[in-house]
Amino acid sequence: MTEAAHGDARVYSIAEERAARRARERAGGPADDTRPRCGAMTAAGRPCRNYAVAGGRCRVHADRRTPARGQPPRRPAGLAGATPRSVSPAAERAVTGVGAGVGAGDETGASDGGDAQAGGAAEAADLAGGRAGSGGGAAHGSFAWAAQELERRGLGAAVDGLELLRDAADDRFLDALRGLIAFLRRRVTGDYEIDHFGFDEDLTTHVLMPLLRPLHRHYWRVTSHGIEHVPATGGGLLVANHAGTLPVDALITRLDIFDQTGRHARELGADLVFRTPFVGELARKTGATLASGDDADRLLADGELVAVWPEGYKGLGKRWADRYKLQRFGRGGFVATALRAQVPIVPTAIVGSEEIYPLLFDLRIVARLLGLPYFPVVAQMLAVPVLGPFALLPLPSRWIIEYGEEIDTAELGPEVAEDPMALFDLTDHVRERIQGMLQRNLMGRRSVFL
Repeated sequence: MTEAAHGDARVYSIAEERAARRARERAGGPADDTRPRCGAMTAAGRPCRNYAVAGGRCRVHADRRTPARGQPPRRPAGLAGATPRSVSPAAERAVTGVGAGVGAGDETGASDGGDAQAGGAAEAADLAGGRAGSGGGAAHGSFAWAAQELERRGLGAAVDGLELLRDAADDRFLDALRGLIAFLRRRVTGDYEIDHFGFDEDLTTHVLMPLLRPLHRHYWRVTSHGIEHVPATGGGLLVANHAGTLPVDALITRLDIFDQTGRHARELGADLVFRTPFVGELARKTGATLASGDDADRLLADGELVAVWPEGYKGLGKRWADRYKLQRFGRGGFVATALRAQVPIVPTAIVGSEEIYPLLFDLRIVARLLGLPYFPVVAQMLAVPVLGPFALLPLPSRWIIEYGEEIDTAELGPEVAEDPMALFDLTDHVRERIQGMLQRNLMGRRSVFL
């Protein structure tokens, strides 16, 4: 990745940093790099290890109001890292804790002044000022009080478990139940629509998304940033890395986008998905369609947000030793689609999905016999004799999703879609952008699971 390709400092891989450190030690110089480090704190309350590129911050934290070193970190308003725009008022009160007398801001620091109008102004100021551990304002024994006590005692990781209990005991559960009852009523009366691709938005929004939300919030504890780069209206093409043996990353990314923007990202899937019994029909109902130029062109022409994972099975089925190394992005079909429709491309990096099913071996002979692209042997299989089927559950890694700055295709013109070399260059540029985003986020996290 060059400076021109990304607009900031060069991205250094972990291997390059280690090699440079060893070279400095052999030369008798200092082991540590003298370049300035980012002055922000991570969500876990630890100093960020990225190198500063602008204003004493790394690229991950440059545009976010993140506490500096020496200050306690802000707690996100929701477990997804931001209060969803599409939740009901009751659910929003449960997330922000206003009903308990405490206002909590999101990662952008919106609570610094806006929450004063929503109630709990003094408590919100206490949290933003780093005095959350004092317990001031929160009723003794409430969820807000318990969260403050856990933060004060340095047990921030336990707050996720507290939020899981709140989901079952607060208005969020009741809202989900009311939504399910309303969904069943519409099913009985036939008051719902299915588009010409087979997308059942009512089923997806009110049944399937709520089923995925506990995994997003509590199991993988997804945090995301850069959602402002995802188009709020009109067509757009989201391009992301693919990994994890099973395509769970596509589902979680789509839920993350929906909770923050209210838009459904229509997935482009391989033909094997739609040839698989039950899976193919369910994929159609959730809005997925075949990864073909014609279907993608129609979706983008209709102003839909489309998501594609160009690595395909090569990304899903790569070994543990090749984690976070992007595979080939095909022949640039997704770039040609965006150019024809004149919609922006949004590079997206997903960190954490690689660790849910560490793939040790690919039994290619068995895969060919079954007509599958790969047959994985994952690390969890080694524990099956001890734990039984529970061993096959995905590992609870912590996920980070970054939506990068959009690439404008309008300035290139639709005629570029017919130029093979231009397509190759733009495809390679998108791939490099995503690889650089992965490296930055990997260097910024301290643990896979915590």
